[in-house]
Amino acid sequence: MGKARTPSLTLSLCVLESGHGRTRPSPAPAPAPARQQWSRDTVPHVLQVVSTCVKLPQRDLVSLLLLSPWAHRILLSNPSLWQAIDLREMTRAGDRLISALSLPRYHNVKCIDLEFAQDIEDKHLEILKSKCTESLKELESLNLNGCQKISDRGVASVTSACHKLKALSIYWNVRVTDSGVEQIVKNCPHVVDLNLSGCKSIADKSLYLIADNYQELEVLNLTRCIKLTDNGLKQILTKCSCLQSLNLYALSSLTNETYKNIKLLSQLIFLDLCGAQNLSDEAVMCIAKCKNLVSLNLTWCVQVTDVGVMSIAQGCTSLEFLSLFGIVGVTDMCLEALSNFCSNTLTTLDVNGCIGIKRRSRDELLQLFPNLKCFKVHS
Repeated sequence: MGKARTPSLTLSLCVLESGHGRTRPSPAPAPAPARQQWSRDTVPHVLQVVSTCVKLPQRDLVSLLLLSPWAHRILLSNPSLWQAIDLREMTRAGDRLISALSLPRYHNVKCIDLEFAQDIEDKHLEILKSKCTESLKELESLNLNGCQKISDRGVASVTSACHKLKALSIYWNVRVTDSGVEQIVKNCPHVVDLNLSGCKSIADKSLYLIADNYQELEVLNLTRCIKLTDNGLKQILTKCSCLQSLNLYALSSLTNETYKNIKLLSQLIFLDLCGAQNLSDEAVMCIAKCKNLVSLNLTWCVQVTDVGVMSIAQGCTSLEFLSLFGIVGVTDMCLEALSNFCSNTLTTLDVNGCIGIKRRSRDELLQLFPNLKCFKVHS
């Protein structure tokens, strides 16, 4: 849902259109022709300036179309305003999407967001393939998060019409398998951002396909893809050297030797290893060679000790986010190292549950890290 606006921009412009909301004392009402000229000329001009300079949510833009015939015309005259379709959490999302793409204003849409949209199924995506291919030819971002009725068939249909796709997210979909991923890499050669979080039916074959076809990949989320093994991940770490963000949350079966290969990702900025039970200090020392790391999640990496964290402190001096939540093998010694090398950059540090760290109060942490703003990542 869009962020709340107070007062609503839509409401404010409606007030402007109607002439209400004036401060007292009120001037005499303008003659009807003058009010009409105001509505026809001034309000659309304001709309054009505001909608161009301020990135209005798509739902607000749709509401503003109803403001007046002149507002409708001026908004539709700016194609850049209609490059997104936002149907997040909406009912009848499949039918709404098909209807939207039939409108001329969405014929160059670049972003479609269907996150947790309801009632969208394979059949809707198949209709898009057969009737709306022209409208999807410029699509760059597609969010299918939580659309659990979609299977490999639907993924194959929609991606076959989106050859310019750069970002695809299909979080929490257990019906998508390696066959679906095979269609993605076949149909969409330019993907650089891929979210497969919670896709528990994909296996190593998907990682082989990704590694062979997406060597320019920048963002990859494999959270809770429980069928993945060392063999598949090694392909990713070896061939996808441009990765800047890698999420391996809750993949506890991966081995220490595989984690060592993360050092190959020299451009890595974000790394989530929450729950990596086999991660050792030796592997963390290899990860410390990723000099550009800004965010590192080591929550419940129970084998890690001060040795590993101290290597991160010395190697990753741009670190802003670090979670050590639940690690009992770290002490105040690692905090001293972090303070020496990262005190000016760290803004988030979670050491809750780290019983070996005694200086855990807010005030004590602020003495070591004066820029801290967040002290708790996990509850």
